[in-house]
Amino acid sequence: MAGKDGSGKMLDFTDSRQVSLPISRVKLIMKSSPDVSNINQDALFLTAKATELFVQYLATYSYKKGTGRETKCLTYGDLARSPEECDTFQFLADILPKKILARDYLKLLEEEEKGDEGDGEESDDSD
Repeated sequence: MAGKDGSGKMLDFTDSRQVSLPISRVKLIMKSSPDVSNINQDALFLTAKATELFVQYLATYSYKKGTGRETKCLTYGDLARSPEECDTFQFLADILPKKILARDYLKLLEEEEKGDEGDGEESDDSD
């Protein structure tokens, strides 16, 4: 992909120094789709740049809206709350679930098992 700067010189936007993400990894992820056979270098660069900008926007939004401003750090909890607070990030709700401790998860599983056993007994009594 090329363009012109103010002096009329041609610029090559596919220069890997303009993208923070490793181009080879982005290409590997893109090729993992069965629908993709060839990847144009321009498309690869634009996908990497768009991904980089999206991650930057997500991190900035999460930092500004989260509790990390007080401690000057971005936490997983701040990222996990972003899909709940902003419709733009709603599609990330399954990818960024709220953090839960193992002991809390085990308690939830036990409660579900007890609830399932209770449901089974009720259906036996109705016969």
